[in-house]
Amino acid sequence: MTDTRTVPNGTVEFTRYLADQARLVSLPGFRKEIEIIEKNDQSPVTEIDRSVEAFVRDMVSKTYPSHGVLGEEFPSLNLDADDLWVVDPIDGTRSFITGWPIWGTLLAKLHKGLPEIGLIDMPAIRERWLGICGKGCTFVDQSGLEQDCHVSTCETLAKARFYTTNILYFEAEDRQKIEALLQATAVPRFGGDCYSYGLLASGHVDLVVESQLEPYDYFALIPVVESAGGIITDWAGDRLHQGSDGRVIAAATPQLHRAALELLRDT
Repeated sequence: MTDTRTVPNGTVEFTRYLADQARLVSLPGFRKEIEIIEKNDQSPVTEIDRSVEAFVRDMVSKTYPSHGVLGEEFPSLNLDADDLWVVDPIDGTRSFITGWPIWGTLLAKLHKGLPEIGLIDMPAIRERWLGICGKGCTFVDQSGLEQDCHVSTCETLAKARFYTTNILYFEAEDRQKIEALLQATAVPRFGGDCYSYGLLASGHVDLVVESQLEPYDYFALIPVVESAGGIITDWAGDRLHQGSDGRVIAAATPQLHRAALELLRDT
C-alpha cells in the first residue's frame, strides 16, 4: 500500500529539524510543575502542548508560506493548500502530566491529501521513527544509531502481540469488539499511544487497534507503518483520510489485518 512517490530532501530535513527543536521546547517542562487545563472534550492540555504547536506552525509559515497547517491546539491554517503539515505536539498528554516517558510528538507532511512523510518522536526516551513514502522507514535509538524498520511476519491473531488504548476510552459497542481481540491475541497490552505504532514498524508489536483518533493523531502514523511494510486503515479496511471516523487498525501483514477486521466486523 506504500505510495511510490518520492519526497524532496528539503522537506524531510525540515521535518527532522522541527522534531529536534520541538524536543527543546517540550523536555524542559517534563516532570515539572505546570498548569493543566481541561479542554471541552475533558482531555488535558498544557502550556507545553501549545508551545510546541506554536513553534511548528511558526516555522512552517516562515519556511513554506504557501503550505497549510493542521494541529490539535489551534485553528487550522490554509487547510485547502496542496501541501499540508499536521502536528500533534504532545501525543499522550496524560502520560506527560503524570511523568510517564511514553509520550511523543507527531509530524506529518501531506500533498493533496496523501501523507508523504510521517515522524514519531519520543523526546523523553530519545527514540524516533521516520517514514518516507517510497523510501522506507528508519528508527533512531538513544545513541543516535539509525536502522531500517521492518514489520513482523505474524499472520494470525493467536500469535499476535496486540496493543490498544485504555479500555475505558471505547464506546460500549467498540469496547465489546476490543475485548474480543484481547481474548483472541497472544500478548494483549494497554497504552502506548503513538509509541505502539513505532514498535509495530520495528517488528516488536504485530497489531494496534484504537478508536476516537483525530487526523493529527493518525496522519503521521501512516508513512511510518506503511513504509515499514505494514498496513494501517480504518475499521472498514479503507484508507485513512481527513474525514475518517477515528477508528484505526494497524497490522504487520495482510493476513493479520484481514483476521482482525473480520473479528471486529463479526463481534
